Amino acid sequence: MQNPAPAGILAAQASGSNGGISMDKVIVITGGSRGIGAATALLAAEQGYRICINYQADEQAAQQVLEHVRALGAQAIAVRADVSIEDEVISLFHRVDTELGRVTALVNNAGTVGQKSRVDEMSEFRILKTMKTNVLAPILCAKHALLRMSPRHGGQGGSIVNVSSVASRLGSPGEYVDYAASKGALDTFTIGLSKEVAGEGIRVNAVRPGYIYTDFHALSGDPDRVSKLESGIPMARGGRPDEVAEAIIWLLSDKASYATGTFVDLAGGR
Repeated sequence: MQNPAPAGILAAQASGSNGGISMDKVIVITGGSRGIGAATALLAAEQGYRICINYQADEQAAQQVLEHVRALGAQAIAVRADVSIEDEVISLFHRVDTELGRVTALVNNAGTVGQKSRVDEMSEFRILKTMKTNVLAPILCAKHALLRMSPRHGGQGGSIVNVSSVASRLGSPGEYVDYAASKGALDTFTIGLSKEVAGEGIRVNAVRPGYIYTDFHALSGDPDRVSKLESGIPMARGGRPDEVAEAIIWLLSDKASYATGTFVDLAGGR
């Protein structure tokens, strides 16, 4: 399915171009209602972005983040969408076009993980859900961001950060090999896309967090996982969502202007 950006988008954004010198900063954060996504939204607000907080289910959590970023002075919206379904991705980006302007930054943060188990205990449904959320969704979101960022489609460039995991390096045996495999695929996508669009003013990078204190671990049935594993982490502590957000915002920014296809590991030395 090919869905070009709407023809009127250039006019909608032209008024904010600051004489052609710089663009308004418009960021889409998938899975932005909690954890790393929410921390990234708050930091983006401090950096002057217009913000789209995407969420799939927890409207209350998304509204709380929305209130916080607006309190920091940011123009922001919260948009419900399952980003593994292209029609919903199209609707999400159209909302951004209309209410915030042409996207200049994308954070592919939405992700899922199944209950801790061996591969021989995994259902097809679980594996497909993991791959759709962690691989298909970021590719679809990148596609529709590129339809707005790329000069081929009237854009002026942009920056994408994919939220991978140290699991892509470690494999997560006995826990969730399917999740690790999905993040390995995301790493490969990051490398390939970064090279594909490097000449179009679009940078594509990734962060690989691990052992971060968020409620994500509850999805695997082990909400206290980070605390249990701290003794095996060289830095002897778990990480905070804001520590990951700092790396994401840096990679998106002009301060990382010569970085593309780059991975920043945030796992306390593991």
